[in-house]
Amino acid sequence: MSIATYISMMRILFCTAALIATSTAAIAADPMAPPATATLIEGWQQADGTRVSAVQITMAEGWHTYWRAPGDAGIPPQFKWNGSRNLNAVSVNWPTPELFSQNGMRSVGYSNQVILPLSVSAKRHNKPVHLKLNLEIGVCKDICVPQTLTLDGVLNNQNAIPTPAIAAALAERPFTAAEAGARGATCSMSPSEDGLNITAHLNVPPTGSSEFVVIEAGRPDVWVSEAAVSRNGNMLTAQAEIIPNGTGAFAVDRSALRFTVMGASHAVDIRGCAPS
Repeated sequence: MSIATYISMMRILFCTAALIATSTAAIAADPMAPPATATLIEGWQQADGTRVSAVQITMAEGWHTYWRAPGDAGIPPQFKWNGSRNLNAVSVNWPTPELFSQNGMRSVGYSNQVILPLSVSAKRHNKPVHLKLNLEIGVCKDICVPQTLTLDGVLNNQNAIPTPAIAAALAERPFTAAEAGARGATCSMSPSEDGLNITAHLNVPPTGSSEFVVIEAGRPDVWVSEAAVSRNGNMLTAQAEIIPNGTGAFAVDRSALRFTVMGASHAVDIRGCAPS
């Protein structure tokens, strides 16, 4: 059995077990109370016309949701802005997540409450932006439940004063490579049974104990395994496997690779790698 087939079977079994357990768990708690709710925080407007707002997700006690790269056991969030008006583009700013262990697999996400700052570009800067969002997330406790959170609101505040809660969430983002004193990354790739093996050498000072590296391939149709990590001085080595969802040849753009190093003290976001 190939690794890709094994991973697919494990995910199917994991999700099936979660769905079977969902009805029992929901009844045991409060059948009328969703495990997560969301609100829109309006925020402020920057000098270039970009509006800064945020989605606040609040989870019931003991529940957590997932980061943009959720790990082996997670469900990636999906943002759908259909029906929004005067909206040109939206980018999500992700605070540093935490690690969870469930059913022998690790995942990456947030517990209790998280504020996800949004950078919103309008088609017409002097007009309000009407946001409609369907946010599809997974929320987990002893089991995992898919949930769709629906938000509808208008961004019309032209005040330039930052909203404290959003500003605090922005301050919780991983450091950039420059801010952390990182000096670049190199990586090598070789064929594997199901895709490509990647070995990345990240020249980054220590981020604290229990360092964990998430590798993102920069394309949604590709899965990257949990990385094996080792350190020698300021050189952090991460080894993983990149596996496409489909079959046939595929390519990985080195400039699109993204490495998030998370340690006990802080996290670092490193973009791209040169050939080693």
